[in-house]
Amino acid sequence: MNHKPLFAAAAVALLLAGCQTMPMNTTATPVVESVKPVKAVQSEDTLLKPMMEQREAFVATGYAVISVQSPKTPAQKRLMAIRASKLDAYRALVEQVYGQYLDANTTVADMTVMNDTFRAHVNGVIYGAKLVSINPVGNDTYETTLSLDRTVVNDIRALYLKQMNAGRRLQ
Repeated sequence: MNHKPLFAAAAVALLLAGCQTMPMNTTATPVVESVKPVKAVQSEDTLLKPMMEQREAFVATGYAVISVQSPKTPAQKRLMAIRASKLDAYRALVEQVYGQYLDANTTVADMTVMNDTFRAHVNGVIYGAKLVSINPVGNDTYETTLSLDRTVVNDIRALYLKQMNAGRRLQ
């Protein structure tokens, strides 16, 4: 006699015995008192708001190596490294304000990962950033720190969302 179906039914019954259903008209109490309930429908602005409210200013730091710069004179190399570190700091600010686009591909064959690639893309406009500092780090690197006030970030994000919504209406 085959006992497999009977054993499977008993196992499912045991697993379901520990489950509990909750009526649809009640709400669960959050485990942590400070957690606010999530609304069923949220706009893009409300999803990003908690992150925005936590900071007064966004700060980003960029780095660049002097020796890899292409100009021939040491003074030009230093100036190019300063410029590159500033651009790297701006890129870091753009990541914080707009996020980062990621494209990932994984190829699996015979249950083994054969190829795993990632590409990142950052795109955005930053205005109103304040230069906090430009400092040499060691003998061959410059570090630039920029700051962006939260009110400016709110303005940038509002313009971005307005542009995105206008683009959706045209399609």
